[in-house]
Amino acid sequence: MVKGLIGKKLGMFQTFDESGHSLGVSVVQAGPCKVIQKKPNSRIQLGYGIAKESRLTKPALGHFKKAGVAACQHLREFPAENAEELEIGQEIKVDIFAPGEIVKVIGVGKGKGFAGVIKKWNFGGGPESHGSRSHRIPGSVGQCAWPSRIFKGRKMPGRLGGKSVTAPTVQVVEVRPEENLILLKGPIPGFRGSIVLIRKR
Repeated sequence: MVKGLIGKKLGMFQTFDESGHSLGVSVVQAGPCKVIQKKPNSRIQLGYGIAKESRLTKPALGHFKKAGVAACQHLREFPAENAEELEIGQEIKVDIFAPGEIVKVIGVGKGKGFAGVIKKWNFGGGPESHGSRSHRIPGSVGQCAWPSRIFKGRKMPGRLGGKSVTAPTVQVVEVRPEENLILLKGPIPGFRGSIVLIRKR
């Protein structure tokens, strides 16, 4: 059994549990993914989405032709149990997950552009009183005459977001195999329409 799927985040909406309490859930269209290649160490390469062949290189087209499947837009690797039992071209669907299961979700967080130290690093800021000129600036960042430079790793203003984010414990609320949908409790990384990886823990 493959221990993960590639999916697309569709957004969030509200649902209710058995007790009638409201839940905010993230909706992911997970799969169907096709087995493209078997790798060493019980790893499987999965493909998701349909790609235009005119946008692919000849080596990429040959890779899909060797597997005997249509060109896919996204390729990712996942660990698998009994990988030798899987066949090239076999479809993996969302029914590998079950309601109540805890999964790990990996996605690229929303890019928020250039941000200062208060927004990016949660700095406290300077005095808010009248006359202060250091409300939101980072303050002193260097040293004296020696070593006359700023050390690497100093928290500074810069781009915020747009990096890979992992949500390690996300609960599966509902699985809808006929629609290839999985409902996950709470928010998950990524913007609407972005690609996410759902992995078993």
